[in-house]
Amino acid sequence: MKIFISCGEPSGDLHAASLIRALRRRIPSAEFVGFGGPRMAEAGGTLLYPLVDLAVMWIAHVLRNLHVFIGLLRRADRYFAEERPDAVVLIDYPGFNWQLARRAKAAGIPVFYFVPPQIWAWAGWRVEKVRKFVDHVLCALPFEADWYRERGVEGAHYIGHPYFDELATRVLDEQFLAEQRSRPGRVVALLPGSRMQEVERNFPMMIRAAAALAPRRSDARFVVACLDDRRLARCAELLAAEPAAAGLPIELYAARTPELIRLADVCWAVSGSVSLELMAEALPTVIVYKMGAAHLRLARKMLQVRYITLVNLLAGRELMPEYATSGDASAEMARHATDWLGDEAERRRVSDELAALRDRFAAPGATDRAAETIARLVAPAPTAPRGPHRPMRVPASRDDRLEHAG
Repeated sequence: MKIFISCGEPSGDLHAASLIRALRRRIPSAEFVGFGGPRMAEAGGTLLYPLVDLAVMWIAHVLRNLHVFIGLLRRADRYFAEERPDAVVLIDYPGFNWQLARRAKAAGIPVFYFVPPQIWAWAGWRVEKVRKFVDHVLCALPFEADWYRERGVEGAHYIGHPYFDELATRVLDEQFLAEQRSRPGRVVALLPGSRMQEVERNFPMMIRAAAALAPRRSDARFVVACLDDRRLARCAELLAAEPAAAGLPIELYAARTPELIRLADVCWAVSGSVSLELMAEALPTVIVYKMGAAHLRLARKMLQVRYITLVNLLAGRELMPEYATSGDASAEMARHATDWLGDEAERRRVSDELAALRDRFAAPGATDRAAETIARLVAPAPTAPRGPHRPMRVPASRDDRLEHAG
C-alpha cells in the first residue's frame, strides 16, 4: 500500500510525521511518499520535494515561485498515473493542496484532508472545492465537522487537533531548563513565527516592544524562540539592524521553543497553531500578526469570524489579546506584559482561565483517530480464514449413501 502525503509548513511536517508513525502501527507494510519536510523524512516518508522549505504567504510570494508549484503539480500527476497510490493525505497549505486534491480526484484516488484549512474563518465559499475534490475531512476543531456537514460535506469527521498529541509526547531538555532557572529575572518569550516572511515582519516590532518594556522592568530578560538556525541567523540580522535593540538583554535560541515557553512568565507570539501550545502551558500571551496595509484590508474583508487566534475562537472571547496590524503594536504588547508582570494575581487569573480552556479541549488521540479512519477506509478488508476443517464424506455408491443416511 502507498499513501501520498503533502504538507508545506513546519507544523504540517510535524503532523505528517506523527501520522506516518500511527499509520505504520496499523499497516506495517505501507509506503509513504510525497511533499513535506525533514520530520516527515525522519518518520520514514520518501520526499519527492522538500515543500516545507518553500513555505510562502500572499500572492506576490506565490507568483515568484509559481514555476516551482507548477512543476510539482506535474510531478504529482505523473506519480498518480504511474504509481497509483491508495490514498492522498493533504495537511493544511490550501493554495497548493487544492490543486493537488483536484488532480488526485481526477485520477480516482481517495483524498483525505488532515487538519483542513480554516475556510470557515476567511473563505467559506471554498467549501465548494471540498465538496468536489475531498472525500474525507478530518477536522481539528470541535465545530468544524458540523460546519462542513451543514454545507454538504458528508465525509467530515471531528478527530481533534494533532498538536496535542505531539505536546503529550514531547520531552523537554531538563538540563537546559535548570540552567535557565538558575538565572535571575522574569522571562519574556518572543515567538516570531515559523515562516521567514512572518519573522521579517513581526520580529522588529517585538524588539521595539522589548525596548518599551525594559525601562519599566529592569528584571526582565527576553528570549527568542527561533524555529531553526536559519531563522536564528535572520533574527540576529534584524536585531543588529534595529536601533531600539541597543543594550537590551535579548538572547536568541534555535529549536528551543518548548523549553522557552515552559520558562516564560509572559509571551509575545505570532498568530498560528503555536497558540495551542501556549494554551496548553497556560502562558499569558499577546498574539500579533503584522502584514502590509493592502493585505490587512483584504484580510479584514474576507475574515468571517471575530478572532484570528485559535485559542480565542475556542474560548469565544479574547483570552489572548490579539493585534492584526499593518502598523506597530509594540506599545500595546509592552503594556500587557507590564500589567501581567506587575500584578501576579492578574497574571494568575489569565493563566487559570487558559488552563480551564486547555482542560476542555486539549485531549490527545487525534492522530490515532485520523490513522484509524484512513486505515479503515483505505486498507483492504481481511479475507475470511479457511481451514482446517473436516470435509464432507462423499459416498462411493447408492448403498453407501443409504448406509450413511441410516
